Amino acid sequence: MSVRNTSSLCPECLRALPATLTTEGDEVWMARTCPDHGPARTLVWRGPPEYESWRRAGSGPSCCDPPANPDCPTACGLCAGHARTTCCVLLEVTARCDLECPVCFAGARRTTPEDPSIETIEGWYRRVLETAPGGNIQLSGGEPTVRDDLPEVIARGRALGLPFLQLNTNGLRLAAEDGYAERLAAAGLHTVFLQFDGVDDDVHRVLRGRPLAAVKDRAVELCARAGLGIVLVPTVVRGANLGQLGEILDFALERHPAVRGIHLQPLAYFGRYPVAPAQDERVTLPDVIRELAVQSKGRIRLEDFAPGDCEHALCSFGREYLHHEDGTLVALRRDGAAGCGCGPAAESTRPRVLRPADKAAHVARRWAAPPGGAGAQAATEDRWEEILRQIGSAAFSVSGMAFQDAWSVDLERLRHCYLHVMAADGRLVPFCAYNLTAADGHGLPGGRAEHSCVRSTQSRAAQAAQR
Repeated sequence: MSVRNTSSLCPECLRALPATLTTEGDEVWMARTCPDHGPARTLVWRGPPEYESWRRAGSGPSCCDPPANPDCPTACGLCAGHARTTCCVLLEVTARCDLECPVCFAGARRTTPEDPSIETIEGWYRRVLETAPGGNIQLSGGEPTVRDDLPEVIARGRALGLPFLQLNTNGLRLAAEDGYAERLAAAGLHTVFLQFDGVDDDVHRVLRGRPLAAVKDRAVELCARAGLGIVLVPTVVRGANLGQLGEILDFALERHPAVRGIHLQPLAYFGRYPVAPAQDERVTLPDVIRELAVQSKGRIRLEDFAPGDCEHALCSFGREYLHHEDGTLVALRRDGAAGCGCGPAAESTRPRVLRPADKAAHVARRWAAPPGGAGAQAATEDRWEEILRQIGSAAFSVSGMAFQDAWSVDLERLRHCYLHVMAADGRLVPFCAYNLTAADGHGLPGGRAEHSCVRSTQSRAAQAAQR
């Protein structure tokens, strides 16, 4: 048994507390005690991959980090104690949605406050260019496609020089409206980050409240026709779709290269969700990795995956592959070790840690549609350019990210977050801090729940009675 110290929050009142991470066999548990609400203990890792080896292999604390802010995470903005600059900024262009899913990190509803004006969004764009030059933009919500002026929103960002715009969407309008995907592509959209929880209607009924399998298939078809890059994004829930990851992979590969990859997100308990988490129901990052390897029919190996090359090691995993015509996947080599560049010799065992701006450019290349589309070849293209184009077209990304909730939040991880939400007042706030909701539904100061009161429509008592 090994013990490591960190900081966390009380899941009831969100008070910052000292915490310990304890290894028990192949599991890691985080424990802390609130003077008002007592002890809390949360499963954060269920291996393999082995926890310590994984943690050492990725990015994390280094001698370059600024001193921690004692007010973390209540002074987000980003504060001087934050250890990562911005890679990607999420802009919430509406709080409305044309679904009201049982599971929703934003707790979006059909009836909401008025959408931000396009002038306000342009101000956000300029703020990103000022504070996070080179950063990628995710247009999110709510459901951004409920805005009829979304093509203009996209065009404004491209006209200002933003290098990469991604649309986070459930795909309903993309599937239903002929020519809509082409309009978004013509406005300058690069990639559709498509909510995609499974290949049958049973999964969608559980997580989205209605059958949507045919809708998702149609959305993929029309986005591919429009020349948009597509990334399939399942929210992974035990008992719903954890056993369907192989089928999701098959679906994506059958539609490659239009589908550029899959990005798997274990359910985090904030926003709206059916009941409070039980430890045996949690899906940890290694759970996803193992199931994906097992269900891939040998195309993916457990050892293929490594921590992300910019964010904290415990936040994500990923690997890029070449997808051959015979259906096989060949893992591309990762960059060699470089460490933080100023630490002790032991740091040289870490892989190269990308600057967030470099990470943003890398994500843009791997998730956007390949130039000219699959099979295209310019008459003036030399042999080397042809090889690079073919590799770009054949590349396929498999990745995942474990967001933190009030039960699992680790402030060390939060300090190394590079995915930031643009608050209405122009502050950049780490995604998990912005969306965090306590057991009773309240959030951190300046976060989503503080001003929008998103929560499940059921009371805690009603939720508990269902269990």
